[in-house]
Amino acid sequence: MDTSTPPPYDLLGVGIGPFNLSLAALAEPVPGLRTLFCDQRPEFRWHPGMLVDGARMQVPFLADLVSLVDPTSPWSFLNYLREQDRLFPFYFAERFQLPRREYDHYCRWAAEHLANCRFGTEVTALHWEAPWYRVELTDTATGRRSEARARNLALGVGTRPVLPEAFTALAGHPRAFHSAEYLERRADLAGARDITVVGSGQSGAEVFLDLLRRHEGDGVRLRWLTRTRALAPMEYSKLGLEHFTPDYTRYFHGLPAPVRAALVTAQWQLHKAASAETLAEIHDHLYERTIGRPIDALPVEITPGTAVDAARPGPCGGLELHCRHTDSGAEHLLRTDAVVLATGYRAARPAALEPLAELIDWDEAGRYRVDLDHRVATRPELTGGLYVQNAELHTHGVGTPDLGLGAHRAAVILNAVTGRTVHRLPGRTAWTGFAPPVHAAASPDPAASPDPAADRPPVDPARVDGTRADRSHAGPAAADPTPAVPRPQELTRAATVGR
Repeated sequence: MDTSTPPPYDLLGVGIGPFNLSLAALAEPVPGLRTLFCDQRPEFRWHPGMLVDGARMQVPFLADLVSLVDPTSPWSFLNYLREQDRLFPFYFAERFQLPRREYDHYCRWAAEHLANCRFGTEVTALHWEAPWYRVELTDTATGRRSEARARNLALGVGTRPVLPEAFTALAGHPRAFHSAEYLERRADLAGARDITVVGSGQSGAEVFLDLLRRHEGDGVRLRWLTRTRALAPMEYSKLGLEHFTPDYTRYFHGLPAPVRAALVTAQWQLHKAASAETLAEIHDHLYERTIGRPIDALPVEITPGTAVDAARPGPCGGLELHCRHTDSGAEHLLRTDAVVLATGYRAARPAALEPLAELIDWDEAGRYRVDLDHRVATRPELTGGLYVQNAELHTHGVGTPDLGLGAHRAAVILNAVTGRTVHRLPGRTAWTGFAPPVHAAASPDPAASPDPAADRPPVDPARVDGTRADRSHAGPAAADPTPAVPRPQELTRAATVGR
């Protein structure tokens, strides 16, 4: 092990997905701020299994790494186009949403040029040794181990594919896999005469559309099962999209935990549905293929309102899915040759965090308690900042995984880490007022501060000139100051998240 100890970093990022890459890009020009972002992969890749030809982003190109915070940044998508000599082609394309492959290439371009991003470096363990974190690193190519010190950490390890319990018996089966592996495993579907896609979100729609295109006229039966009762499109109305603003995040964070949990479930059309454009493409494809033929001439089935309660390998080959119609309760056995599970993703605790587990104030469900600055609640003796990205759906709402709020969240974290306004953020971002009027609040305190940060102990401003960069912390008792009535929209520097 290399025992040399360089000066501590002001911020060290664990994982380099779009959100920590945004944080790296916005931190890079800050004078005197020492940052490092590590990822065990050899290079940046963004959902490589779903970079299907023709698939487009669900957010506009301005939802890049930096533009909604600093459109003058050299790491903007428009500057990437300039560097690639693609500004005029993009201009004439007249498309607000990018191809997924282009967004991936843009992020790789930024990751390869940012000096504070280090790939092929796994963070194997995180320890608190006041006044900073000790970070164990391993070079994945050579196995060489080293250590670094950091005053603050940002966890951006992303989410992991979800295999529903009903499909446990198919784990590892060569013809049953998650949509996250679709492009790498698509060849495994060769020879299958009956293929089933499970899941009603954008991934399920894109996989089903790709299979429709690839199996035109060859007799392969394609089936799309969804538990939701309708293939309703993602909410794209302009006022509806204001749920993906810092204003709504701030409002949501102030709600009681049971209300937040119910809202996340009820708002599935804001963050789990497929785009209207993709659903229209599926319909158009089926319409054109049935010209001059009966509507049921194609070996295609689209069946919403159908839950899969159990799945297992069939006794004579293939797979068996035990299905239940959610409205009538009627059950039936479905036999198929292959299954693609577009069943979503879930935040997971990184193994490197285990040495710190007893110092973190977990909630009743074993999740992070996260404040508006995206700082995790910890025991008082852990004074270094621990921030999370895309692991706070339960505290910050449906905007958590939204790329459109990634730059804003990164700026909030940087402002909190440095204790000053490195990036100026707007106070009001939505026309919609989500909370009741001030006079409707129960027993309002006219002397109360409008800034939720005032409910927390004062910040010991982070310094970037070699002095301590940690903040005082109130500990578990003050980690989740949930008011009985949500605060109205407030002009505060804290806010954030992503779709």
